[in-house]
Amino acid sequence: MKPQSAKAKGRNLQKWVVEQLQKRFPQLRPGDLVSTSMGAGGEDVKLSPAARDAIPYQFECKSLAKVAVYNYYEQAKTHGNHEPIAVVKQNGKKPLVVLDAEVFFDLIARKE
Repeated sequence: MKPQSAKAKGRNLQKWVVEQLQKRFPQLRPGDLVSTSMGAGGEDVKLSPAARDAIPYQFECKSLAKVAVYNYYEQAKTHGNHEPIAVVKQNGKKPLVVLDAEVFFDLIARKE
């Protein structure tokens, strides 16, 4: 894949995250959530002070051809009819939770 195509995939994911957050936090203005340019340091989605008050999270977006955690998530889906969650841990690191992004955005929107 060309670097330009890879950056476009990442940029599209960042824009999708901004759209999902704007949909769930309608009180925020369009400039409160901004997808950063590719190669810029720091967070991939910049939040204004008002947005940070509503959404106390930092977002790093990666759009890759293949990520192993999807296999674990797919396995979790086969266990029943409830929302699947995969808990993953690498040696020497804290465990992480993998769940559907839209479920996550709904959860953080409910905290208000």
